[in-house]
Amino acid sequence: MNGAELLVRCLENEGVKYIFGIPGEENLALLEALRTSSIKLILTRHEQAAGFMAATYGRITGRPGVCLATLGPGATNFVTSVSYALLGGMPSLFITGQKPIKKSKQGRFQIIDVVGMMEPITKMTKQIVGADSIPALIREAFRTAVNEKSGPVHLELPEDIAAEQSDVQPFPVTDIQPPLAAGEALEEVAELLQQAKNPLLLIAAAANRRQTCAALGNFIERSGIYFFSTQMGKGVVSEYHHRSLGTAALSEHDYLHCAIDKADVIIIVGHDVVEKPPFFMTRDGVEVIHVNYFSAAFDEVYFPQYEVIGDISDSINRLASLVKADSLGGDGYFKVLKQGIIDNVFKRQRPRSFPYTPQQLTGVIRDVMPEDSILSLDNGMYKIWFARNYRSTSSLSVLLDNALATMGAGLPVAVAAKMLFPKRNVVAVCGDGGFMMNSQELETAIRLQLDLTILLLRDNGFGMIKWKQAGMGLPAFGLNFGNPDFVKYADSYGAHGYRVEEQGKLSLILAHCLETPGVHLIELPVDYAENESILIEELRAKTCLIG
Repeated sequence: MNGAELLVRCLENEGVKYIFGIPGEENLALLEALRTSSIKLILTRHEQAAGFMAATYGRITGRPGVCLATLGPGATNFVTSVSYALLGGMPSLFITGQKPIKKSKQGRFQIIDVVGMMEPITKMTKQIVGADSIPALIREAFRTAVNEKSGPVHLELPEDIAAEQSDVQPFPVTDIQPPLAAGEALEEVAELLQQAKNPLLLIAAAANRRQTCAALGNFIERSGIYFFSTQMGKGVVSEYHHRSLGTAALSEHDYLHCAIDKADVIIIVGHDVVEKPPFFMTRDGVEVIHVNYFSAAFDEVYFPQYEVIGDISDSINRLASLVKADSLGGDGYFKVLKQGIIDNVFKRQRPRSFPYTPQQLTGVIRDVMPEDSILSLDNGMYKIWFARNYRSTSSLSVLLDNALATMGAGLPVAVAAKMLFPKRNVVAVCGDGGFMMNSQELETAIRLQLDLTILLLRDNGFGMIKWKQAGMGLPAFGLNFGNPDFVKYADSYGAHGYRVEEQGKLSLILAHCLETPGVHLIELPVDYAENESILIEELRAKTCLIG
């Protein structure tokens, strides 16, 4: 068999089911090998979107998602999604083509140093220089991608290596078992928690894996500890739990930051400083315990005094056995504060106005969405409101990016999620700015015959940056744009387009879309006036003496 056939056989050996991407002429041998394989090629309309889909596959399954591009411009289009996977800790394999490396008559046409380009944004990047090396490189790539901290790897397959003959076979697939934390470290942390007056638990991105949900749920139930999450840790334990204080959508001054100010010990599970800080540590403040697969990266706002390094599920299960039952609930302040958070964040009477405010929007969607639904958030002002006001019920039921925080990912992420969970409702929430960066993937979703809903929030500008610009006292400049008629735009692809034009219609249209097969796009004008009135003025004026 040739190198391309061998590579595909190795991918099949690793259990790969899908490859997302756009082949080029340098990938034709690989494309032919895929044609007769068990792997399904998901042809996308942009390489960046293919990378987002592969990263999402890795994020949800824990197994590397795989994507494909050609050399030159195809490879450079991968850069944003590779970076997304790197900061987000999403195992993924990016494969690119290349001209023949032994003899080529095309000079330097389309050639850049792709391996060099990928070096700072991947865990591993290699050019394949001989077909016989493919099994070892594929096995090492998959091992590297899933080893903590998980992330992206890259292999470049030149045309002549793809054509080169080989008779070697794939390596057997083996699992990597993460190391276990030292017993002494767990005993020290248990004693510290037991002595605390108001201990608090923070759940972050690396804990947002299915295998850790049960461990953390058991720890909370046994110990009685109150908890909150970072944006990427959202839903590991249901936010309707009686000990949940919500999600840290802001870095300071929100209602749940009253709990942080009151806490004397915070145990942080799965945090990585690549995620926007849920709060700012101070040197004379709370003592912080870092529990993760890997050591903390010290930063000006994150410098934990204690570390428990090893498999998170094992660490939390063992810690649960070391603390006394129902002993970490604090002195009663968190119980009072929780009611204040419910009253001020989740149950406040939302004014019936049009256009919808973010609080109205999140409330309507939470009311309409079935409990097992998946929400994919692009990046924009609305992401803060969904992180803060939309309560998640399970792990990975809200897919958002708070690490690279790139625009344009919402729709491709939703496509991958729907492929993995065809029986669950999946809704992508996108701003008009982010949506238009990868809106062409509407065609991909339709071609795949997915049942998918896109909620498009229109404010005719880059709303998050407008908010920041105004907050700095700067005049409005450079952030407004025009938009197509989104209903006609959806219809032109063969999707179903809707426009909400009055109060009360969103819930009816959304319910219809969730019950009706096909791809649906709902255009909704949104009023961000509450950015200033609530996220700045109200929170600045609030008191932490809630009761």
